[in-house]
Amino acid sequence: MLSRFKRNTMTINRRRFLHLAASSVVAPALIGRAAGQERTWRSGTPFTLGVAAGCPRPTGFVLWTRLAPEPFVSESGLLGGISGPTIDVGYEIARDDAFQDIAVRGITSADRDFAYSVHLEVDGLEPGRPYWYRFMSGEAVSRTGRAMTAPAAGADLDRLRFGTVSCSHYELGYFSPYRHLADEHPDLVMYLGDYIYEYIEKRHPTVRAHSDGVEATTLPTYRNRYAQYHTDPDLQRLRAEAPGLITWDDHEVENDYGDQWSANFIAPEQFLLRRAAAYRAFYEHMPLSPRLSRPNGPSMRIYDRFDFGKLARVSMLDGRQYRSRGACYGPPRKGRGHLETAASCPELFDENRSILGTEQEGWLYLGFAQSPARWNILGQDVMMARLRTNEGDLRDAHWTDAWDGYPSNRARVLQHISDAKVSNPVVFSGDIHSYWTNDLKLDFDKPSSPVVATEFVGTSVTATPPPEEQMRRYARDNPHIRFFEPKFRGYVSVDLTRERMQTRYRTVSDVTDPQATVSTLKSYVVESGKAGAIEG
Repeated sequence: MLSRFKRNTMTINRRRFLHLAASSVVAPALIGRAAGQERTWRSGTPFTLGVAAGCPRPTGFVLWTRLAPEPFVSESGLLGGISGPTIDVGYEIARDDAFQDIAVRGITSADRDFAYSVHLEVDGLEPGRPYWYRFMSGEAVSRTGRAMTAPAAGADLDRLRFGTVSCSHYELGYFSPYRHLADEHPDLVMYLGDYIYEYIEKRHPTVRAHSDGVEATTLPTYRNRYAQYHTDPDLQRLRAEAPGLITWDDHEVENDYGDQWSANFIAPEQFLLRRAAAYRAFYEHMPLSPRLSRPNGPSMRIYDRFDFGKLARVSMLDGRQYRSRGACYGPPRKGRGHLETAASCPELFDENRSILGTEQEGWLYLGFAQSPARWNILGQDVMMARLRTNEGDLRDAHWTDAWDGYPSNRARVLQHISDAKVSNPVVFSGDIHSYWTNDLKLDFDKPSSPVVATEFVGTSVTATPPPEEQMRRYARDNPHIRFFEPKFRGYVSVDLTRERMQTRYRTVSDVTDPQATVSTLKSYVVESGKAGAIEG
């Protein structure tokens, strides 16, 4: 904690500083000097990676930044161009974007153990309103960010606007979907996984090169990959302007991994070292609660729930860390997602297999039981709907890397939704680089089986689509799939009221063009009390 700071020949003790802070007359530079002990940043600013807010609660949220004046330096004792102990950082939170009405200001820490990142948990604010924030160190002031407190418990919220994004591969395009989503000024953004890509693209044309020129497998290379993504102006803008709810998929660690099981058959004890590095770098770059999500080696809880008055409860799920080993996993070629049938792989239907893990599944059911909300939303990584696949000699096959690889767990979740009469359940998913609108049914093999929930799957921000003709054939074999389109990159935009949820599939003209335009491909409505989406 700061005991005093100096400016020119004037010395101000902590009591005088707090008095000035409370009276809202302290300039940002003065707070920055207090926090940074008159630190000078040769590059001009340590806030090269921007700012972000997340975890909105009725009285607060989490604010993030990371000090990194040289963001890609992660060796020789330097982290982002910095060495030495933890650094104090000043902050201001205001009720207006001009910072004329200060709600809170103070000093927090950029933790050296986590690459000089800041995870500031703020409390004591007014519910259901926007706030603006910024960080200071020495003379440097970060860009302004916008955060939001959730409405008070039981508040009768009229409307919630949010977007979903997933699968942003830096090498394959510019992040114009992020820019266009920011232009819509959503209340929040759900990041549904594959926020980064760990590998180096070798099969498709690229427009940008990944950091270090190698696949990320170590803490320095994962850190540099996040730093590279966060220097992108469109992503940096979206993170600054809209609070985020965050989960991961596989590429934050390794393609198609699950729990301790590497798709490349790395020994579990070795793979967990890689997972620990990947999770640590993820935490260092995300506005996650340190109380909930501070990593402990290869373990890091990110599943969480967020209430928005009586209108919506959003449960963000973790579909990677706790999943059972992939069905019929084994060398030489079955480490990655693949097709299996009941005949070829009896363990596929083992009732003990889970994509969520026992603890998270129980947590989900408890959240359903206690939900005060009219709409119950799940944000998660991979497609939940059954995708019956007939390929070669394989009939009614299952893709093992998605919920199809865990049919018993899916059946339990959907049966629980039905039995508990969960109000207006809607699932938002990513991963498959294409748009899907799906009816979630108790029995996907029976056309007469009731629809218990709706699923919207968003396309990728930039990652390449799946094989079009093959996937169209699969979609035709599954009547519960209302819509499928793989050609476009973009995001999902949602406008939620008490009476209905309108979901728009927003597409960009060309991700290889930094100035790409945006349009709406398709729009769907879910009416309150009626499971299933209708075009409109």
